[in-house]
Amino acid sequence: MRSSARFLAAVVVLGLVASCSTSTAPAAANPGQTLVVFAASSLTDAFGDIGADFEAANPDVHLVFNFAGSSDLVKQVEQGAPADVVATADDQNMQKLTAASETGGQPVIFASNTMAILVESGNPTGIAQVGDLARADLIVVLCGPSVPCGAAAAAVLRAAAVTVVPRSYENRVKGVVTKVVTGEADAGIVFVTDVLSAGGAAQGVDIPTDVNVVTHYPMVRTASAAHPELADAFIEYVGGAHGQAVLASYGFGAP
Repeated sequence: MRSSARFLAAVVVLGLVASCSTSTAPAAANPGQTLVVFAASSLTDAFGDIGADFEAANPDVHLVFNFAGSSDLVKQVEQGAPADVVATADDQNMQKLTAASETGGQPVIFASNTMAILVESGNPTGIAQVGDLARADLIVVLCGPSVPCGAAAAAVLRAAAVTVVPRSYENRVKGVVTKVVTGEADAGIVFVTDVLSAGGAAQGVDIPTDVNVVTHYPMVRTASAAHPELADAFIEYVGGAHGQAVLASYGFGAP
């Protein structure tokens, strides 16, 4: 059953492949192989660029990305999905992989993030602070409690002593962004990086530091990695100067 699950998961993740661009990174070991990277959905844009640069520096290496909510990624790995590298948007989900002996080394924190309120472009409902999210006239969506953006949003609301009844719970942060951008929701709490990636389609309302939270992004080679040396090379690349510069350009904080 486990081998069947790995085959089916491989079929699912194939197809999300980064394109190539230039880089001066050193060549990785064992070229001519496919590296499967499971990453939190908030990393989609940044890892797309980093992956393209990594491929350009290693022409015989093919990267396949599977972007999803961190809790979903952990479940997929635990159910036998083939992954060489896993990057989550929180420590808690990574700890689940470690506890299940699914990691092939010690997780490395490579970035950090914080939260903001996402509203429609022009902020037509006049949301100015966390407390406004409790207004009865607003449609608010949040990530589910098991998803990093959901746990962080809950922490923000607790710190601000605000009670919000969301219209829906999304299984990844991109779901919240989509509903706000398309007008299905008035607001949601997302990562700062997701506000930036939304561009002109939406805008952010700052959350004060005293009620905000900082989340950490750990990454690790899996215990079942088909290409462990290549996995380690990618992790090192993300943590290196070029990878960190790309992450910073998308609004991620330092590890």
